[in-house]
Amino acid sequence: MNITRGLIALFVLLSAGCGDTGEGDAGAVTKNRGVTESEIVLGVYTDLSGPTAVWGVGATNAARMRFAEVNAQGGVHGRKIRYVVEDTSYQVPKAISAANKLINRDDVLAIVLGVGTPLNNAIMPVLFEANVLNLFPISGGRQMVEPFHRMKFTQRGIYYDEVRASVKYFVEQKGKTTPCVIYQDTDYGVEILEGARDQAEVMGLTLGEVSAHKPTDSEFTAAILRLKNAGCDLMLMGTVHRDTILVLDAARKMGWDGVAWVGNNAAYAQVIADQESGQGYYSFVHMAKIYADDPMSPEVRAWWDAYVARYDVEPGLAAMEGYRAADLTVEALRRAGPDLTTEGLITAMESINEYTDIFGYRVSFGPDKHSGATESVLSQVQDGRWVKLEQAITY
Repeated sequence: MNITRGLIALFVLLSAGCGDTGEGDAGAVTKNRGVTESEIVLGVYTDLSGPTAVWGVGATNAARMRFAEVNAQGGVHGRKIRYVVEDTSYQVPKAISAANKLINRDDVLAIVLGVGTPLNNAIMPVLFEANVLNLFPISGGRQMVEPFHRMKFTQRGIYYDEVRASVKYFVEQKGKTTPCVIYQDTDYGVEILEGARDQAEVMGLTLGEVSAHKPTDSEFTAAILRLKNAGCDLMLMGTVHRDTILVLDAARKMGWDGVAWVGNNAAYAQVIADQESGQGYYSFVHMAKIYADDPMSPEVRAWWDAYVARYDVEPGLAAMEGYRAADLTVEALRRAGPDLTTEGLITAMESINEYTDIFGYRVSFGPDKHSGATESVLSQVQDGRWVKLEQAITY
């Protein structure tokens, strides 16, 4: 933690001496940042090679595709969108370095689809000091929307709310009595722990056991044995793709049955459903994955085919989220008009209050509402596929 704070402090000093960040407080407007007569510059610090690369690659590819479509049609008010992508490998120091470049060298107007709760938490204060918007981060951390700040917008559910809904649902509807948590010792993981603990307390329960691990850990046998011995029958998971698979594999090898394993957006991908140990795993998400043989509208089928043709791989949930984020950004840029400023883009984003994406999900914003998600679903892995069960129950 002290290392991270030191890096942030150094970054603030570097940012203070580089680029035109305007004057006054964080709400001051720097006109024309990232905007020229012919170009709009957007950027992202994302994970293309680390533990959450499934999210970073899919979302970035889909955003690039949407921006390319717009550019092929002449851009937005005559300006082409340039999307600058920096790989962080899901490491805070790399994210700080990437953000420094995006702010001070590339002079971006906004970050779109930054990956990771700890990375966004570290970078957002510096973004706002430089008058750079943080649009649609791939994180459900509460800090993405709390406290309210005019320069941050999110399109997905909040982990804390989803895990509380998970506890309530599985205790009341499935008869579970002993919730437990296994989580990464990161900002993201701690939020899962807090949500589970708070909801359990409200319901007169206590957590049977908790287990923390580093994002890079690969051995979970001892942790699973301790959780099993505690009698856990509901496991709330503050994990992402790699450690979710390793945890489920360890539990299966130990023969531990009769447990509801429940994740969230951060641990929802086909790579988990592909594992034998993923059978029966649940997840609360804001968008449900679609498959090639699912019924699709002509618009979604065209998007699907274009993505496969461009990247030679089927799009997953990350691609759906990335495409929607890029489309929302384009819509706001259009509404902001030809005289594009940071303040104008904020106002335009707040005016999007009746938006439905091509997949049929709704988001809405307003001057006092920058959390766009209005619905989520409960999904489960069944025979190698994600199956949407029902609307998520709030707590």
